[in-house]
This record gives sequence, C-alpha cells and structure tokens, in this order.
Amino acid sequence: MRPIDLAREHGLSAQAIRNYDDAGILPPTERSESGYRRYTPLHAQALRAFLALRGGHGHQQAMAIMRATNRGDTESAYRFIDAAHVALLAERNTRTEVATALGALSASTPIPVNGRSLTVGELARRLGVHPATLRTWETEGILRPERDRATGYREYGPDCVRDAEIARQLRRGGYLLRQVAQFIESLRAAGGADALSVFLDSWQDRLTMRSRNLLAGAAQLDAYLTLLDQT
Repeated sequence: MRPIDLAREHGLSAQAIRNYDDAGILPPTERSESGYRRYTPLHAQALRAFLALRGGHGHQQAMAIMRATNRGDTESAYRFIDAAHVALLAERNTRTEVATALGALSASTPIPVNGRSLTVGELARRLGVHPATLRTWETEGILRPERDRATGYREYGPDCVRDAEIARQLRRGGYLLRQVAQFIESLRAAGGADALSVFLDSWQDRLTMRSRNLLAGAAQLDAYLTLLDQT
C-alpha cells in the first residue's frame, strides 16, 4: 500500500500516516526504487492498534506502547498497559467511595447557618466535637475556614459549616479522614449534593467508556502482536 491507501482506510491524511511512521508507531517501512513507502497489512494493523489504544490510553501513552512493541520491548508495552488498568481501578474505587459517602448522608443534615460566620468554639459546640477536631479536619483539607484580618482567628462561613456537618456524619459512619476529605472535595467541585449525584452518574459513564476503550485497544494490539509473531 502507498501512504494514501492506508490513509484512506482510516480517514487520515497521507501526511498523518508519514508522521506516525516517522514517530515509530508503525513498524519499519520498506521503500520502492522511486522512494515511495510500501505499507503492508502489518502496517495497517499497527495503525488500527494505535488508534484503538489512543481511545483508552491517550495519544502519548498509545505512542509509547507502539514504540515499545515495534522495538521488541513487549515487557515495557505490557507495563504501560498494566499501569493504565491500575490507575483506572484506583479511580473506580474513588468514585465508589464518594458515591457510598453520598448515600450515607442523613436526610436530616442541619441547614448551614446564614448570616455571620461561626468561631471555632461555636462550631465545635454546634457539632459536639472538640475544637482540636476541627483543626485536624482543616489540616486534612476537609475544612477551609477564613481568617479574620484583624485577629487572625478562624471564621467558619455557611459552606464551611455545611462541610463540617457532613464530615461529622461521615466520621460517625466510620469513614477515614482521607475518605471524608475526598468526598468533600468532590462535593465542592460538583457544586452541591444534587449536582454531585449527577456528576457521579457521568463519572460512572466515563469509567465504563474507558474500560471499553482499553479492551478495544488490547484486542487490536493482540491482533498486531499475532501478525508480528507470524512475520
């Protein structure tokens, strides 16, 4: 195949194929007497593998996998693939922990105060915890109180009070500080409990899609490895 033929099969430009070839994504290419690159079914499968891997691993990692494979370093290629699955599992566990924490919250969570901020002592009494507990939660990133400019004392506004009340419930439910901090950060990023619920559904969809993309990439890479073995 000439470059334009391989490009047409995948809806790419001939220059893109040349770039992939020069980047080591495709196996070594022979040239005709006139200087044209000669692409074979092996090159076509290498391109399919790269494009499929890119969906689950991203461009740079997919390129690293193909380069390692083409230089015969399958050990490195497998390590790249294994690392992606480990990272995906960690993200899936994180999403599960956040979803579980959201489900554990009581519907009777007190409404955060409006108006003036609370001092550390006032918030501690409101929650029934020691002030030192609030400072520990701050160290862990669970709370982010403001500071009075004149005195330097901590001030806990409505959002901070809400986070503290959620943290108290989760801690009573046996959640680790790390898990509580993780949940609160997700809650902040989403913009509230209702938004977080929608975000969790979208997050699950993304995880599912990435898992499928990783599987698709693995299947195409396996087909490429089989061709390499036959060659």
